[in-house]
Amino acid sequence: MPIVVDIDVMLARRKMSVGELADRVGITPANLAVLKNGRAKAVRFATLAALCEALDCQPGDLLRWENGTAADE
Repeated sequence: MPIVVDIDVMLARRKMSVGELADRVGITPANLAVLKNGRAKAVRFATLAALCEALDCQPGDLLRWENGTAADE
């Protein structure tokens, strides 16, 4: 998929666990793992905003576009 999710990078920078982030954002650790591992098909802006607030970052710190083809999916 051409959109890469870098939540794990921000978690490491903030020295925060997946469970702690899930609690702060108000989603389950399982749903956060789906997003973190790039398996999510969509993300609500409210969830993205909550992630940015909890991690004190910008959306571009969590999501980036990587050139690729549909065969990569």
